[in-house]
Amino acid sequence: MADTEQVFWGLHCNREDGDKLILQKGYMAVGWPEAGDLRKLPPSREGFKEHIEKIYPEWSRGAKINSASQLYRYVHEIKRGDFVIYRSQWDRLIHIGKVVGDYEHRPDLGREYVNVRRVEWLGQYPLTRFSQGALYELGSALSLFQVTRYADEFRSALNIKAKAELPLTDETDETVAVVAEDVEQNTRDFILKRLAQYLKGHPLQAFVANLLSTMGYRTVVSTPGADEGIDIIAHKDELKLEAPIIKVQVKSGEGSVGRPDVQALFGSVGQGDSGMLVTLGTFTRQAQDFAKGKSNLRLIDGEELIRFVLGHYEQLDPQYKAILPLKRVYIPAPAAEQAERGGRGVLPRG
Repeated sequence: MADTEQVFWGLHCNREDGDKLILQKGYMAVGWPEAGDLRKLPPSREGFKEHIEKIYPEWSRGAKINSASQLYRYVHEIKRGDFVIYRSQWDRLIHIGKVVGDYEHRPDLGREYVNVRRVEWLGQYPLTRFSQGALYELGSALSLFQVTRYADEFRSALNIKAKAELPLTDETDETVAVVAEDVEQNTRDFILKRLAQYLKGHPLQAFVANLLSTMGYRTVVSTPGADEGIDIIAHKDELKLEAPIIKVQVKSGEGSVGRPDVQALFGSVGQGDSGMLVTLGTFTRQAQDFAKGKSNLRLIDGEELIRFVLGHYEQLDPQYKAILPLKRVYIPAPAAEQAERGGRGVLPRG
């Protein structure tokens, strides 16, 4: 396929069963299960619109148009050899693959994600690999959309020669979507990206210590190289006599922390003390299983760390506010759109 024919599609899914179908079984997948086998519909946008209106009569006109447009493009515009970009909410990586199959209706694969196409996944990348603009473009509220403005960044990740000229698609009423619900996700992306860029290693330990201080803890940060696996000691009383004493280890990597690291930290926790492991990345299933049932062991991944940052942002030290410049805004509540959709068909986002 010639470079000029390359098309990049963005894919959204925020249900774990769909994520497993996509990454573990090698598909791109969308919902709308009530719509049935889409190959039986007239191969036109109007035919898809009429079908969606019959299936989801309670939806607003905009929701019907957007759904019909996405499904038509999924069946008739995506071609073998096109590329798909999928940002997983579970491993928080951006996966890029190549479409290698035609549309299939596969209710045997699950109740929700019945519309699939085979994909060969080519690579996975941390969010920090891409610019904020590229992450914003991936923040479309649609389940399926064409990536145009920052497609060259994803070509570069795959070592594919960029197009000489990158045309922009015509944003019509059929593809424009309200993205207010994605402002929060874009903010979380921004925070993670800044923490990974500016606070690697020991500086991230100092940041976590400051964050703990906003929660009412007194903290002591270990000097670089002398922590023996413990980066921060956190306690409530000034003399460090009252339980619990919290021993904190901080990982600034963006990958997955495994059971050996968690087990090693737990082994250093004394009687009556607690352990906490903080990472910008995630924890493997084995690490999570080890921590289950241990009331004095706490695992905080990148997503939860960001929630704490947002909850205590105003109390952070000014130097960290300078690294994470944020301002308070009001946006429409995503629940309003979910109520409008009736909770069916369109893949849930959030």
